Amino acid sequence: MIRNKKLLSTILIVFAMIAGCSSTDDVQQTTSVENESIVSQEDVLSLNWDEIVDKAKGTKVNFFLWGGDEGVNRYIDEWVAPRLKEQYDIELTRYPMDAQEFINKLLSEKKANKEKGDIDLLWLNGENFKTAKENGLLFGPIASKIPNFNEFVDGTSPDVMFDFGYPTEGYEVPWGKVQFAFAYDSSKISDPPQSLEELEEWVKAHPGKFTYPAPPDFTGSAFIRHVLYETSTNDEAYLGAFDEAVVSKDATAVWEVLNDMKPYLWREGNSYPQSVAQLEQLYKNGEVWMTMGYDEANASNLIKSGEFPETTKTFLFKNGTLANTHFVTVPFNTVNPYGALVTIDFLLSPAAQLKKMDLEYWGENIALNVDWLPDEYIEQLENIDRGPATLSQNELESHRLPEMNAHYVEWLERGWIENVAK
Repeated sequence: MIRNKKLLSTILIVFAMIAGCSSTDDVQQTTSVENESIVSQEDVLSLNWDEIVDKAKGTKVNFFLWGGDEGVNRYIDEWVAPRLKEQYDIELTRYPMDAQEFINKLLSEKKANKEKGDIDLLWLNGENFKTAKENGLLFGPIASKIPNFNEFVDGTSPDVMFDFGYPTEGYEVPWGKVQFAFAYDSSKISDPPQSLEELEEWVKAHPGKFTYPAPPDFTGSAFIRHVLYETSTNDEAYLGAFDEAVVSKDATAVWEVLNDMKPYLWREGNSYPQSVAQLEQLYKNGEVWMTMGYDEANASNLIKSGEFPETTKTFLFKNGTLANTHFVTVPFNTVNPYGALVTIDFLLSPAAQLKKMDLEYWGENIALNVDWLPDEYIEQLENIDRGPATLSQNELESHRLPEMNAHYVEWLERGWIENVAK
């Protein structure tokens, strides 16, 4: 009996050890930073920058971000990581994960009082930032500590001060800017629609050749926000505090438009792509003749890789399309805030931002104020080829629409499920 008890105790200890390690088996543990002691944001942010850089040397940074774009992945793995290692002796490892997944992970860790996490750096914005900030999942107001933020980013710009209408207060740092664009095959469409009304007419004249991803997919959700902006007579109201009475009134027209189009969509609207990747696959197969996305250079990227036909072009609604800034931030329970801050500063350097803009990797717009760049970088910027399907900078900037308050985004996503999907 005693033997069995000892055996049982041994088995239980082994299982406990396995359970304790299972959640982070696939994540490299950060190199000891002050023996992985818990460091308060006050302690870190009170240091000068040279002290932070010194403490970051020889550490590992685990970067959790969406991994659905090969250009983004190569940019991190092939360009950013080697230079961080060379310049700062920081080992950067990318972990692909949807934002909602790592937000749920952090929520669970917060609830369990897990003070030492395995995430050091996050890429997020919009609803996910709002959730993270309201639930105390972020390290603190880090932006003003970042040298390249102070030198090259206009911190008073609305798209930096607010993320989908929600105040950032320095808890996240801008990484890039993107704008929503529609893509089409010019060998099949000679005159793309310039408004929602023209799009409705085109869809009805070409049954089965258009669709959009089902919200809450990010792209599908953005598409229905365009429908709201195109049908509303008071779109400025959506930049302020949430008012259900305002959106309830305007949403009636949104559901009418989407339901009116529904029988003419791909598969007669009986099913929708579940992601922008699925929509792009339909476009590649020729099943639909248009696609869309929150990245004005995406079509050029996919032409370059041979995935989209060379006849692909892009267009915007004449009233404009949504544009936003996306951010990076540090979670509350990182054990390596020093390495995370140095990595953020590197990502905001003019060299890193311009390389990110190059179609060789990503192709997206920079987060920096162009007027504040040194002349050598302005010259480089002017010589960057953003690809054959990317609209001019002037056309994009003159058609930028601000994103609405995140509460409205959530409300519209729920409303689409109730009033359109069902």
